Amino acid sequence: MISALAALTIGEYWLLTTNALAQPTLPNLIAQEIDNLKQSDRSWVEIDLSDQHLFAWEGKNQTFTAIISTGKAKTPTNIGIYTVQRKYPQDRMRGSDYDIPNVPNVLYFDRGYALHGAFWHNNFGTPVSHGCVNLPVSNAKWLFDWAKIGTPVIIHQ
Repeated sequence: MISALAALTIGEYWLLTTNALAQPTLPNLIAQEIDNLKQSDRSWVEIDLSDQHLFAWEGKNQTFTAIISTGKAKTPTNIGIYTVQRKYPQDRMRGSDYDIPNVPNVLYFDRGYALHGAFWHNNFGTPVSHGCVNLPVSNAKWLFDWAKIGTPVIIHQ
């Protein structure tokens, strides 16, 4: 694609340089992965940070939606392409300024970051977490029962 190349003029000649090729960006890779998943029959989770919603999909068919709370500006939820790595019916979550036992329906997708139920607040629709994706407990239970280890989790703006 010519628009991805830089053109230099040397005298009367045009020289196309390959070192100026546009590198794939994370948003472009995420969009491509969403397209791929919609053309499959796989179950997958979409997190839309811009409108604080989670969507569960079976290929191109949306099967569930929930309002969520993701990370605050100082502790953001990172965009990216992940998978459910571990599942716990409940777990203890700790950080420098919190220690919450019995967090329900925990689906870890990136190191200590998880999709999980939150019984300690009702501010869904507003970023309030330390980077995890908080759901109302009943919605977290539905997601926990539906998602399997390896289910893709796509997080975007």
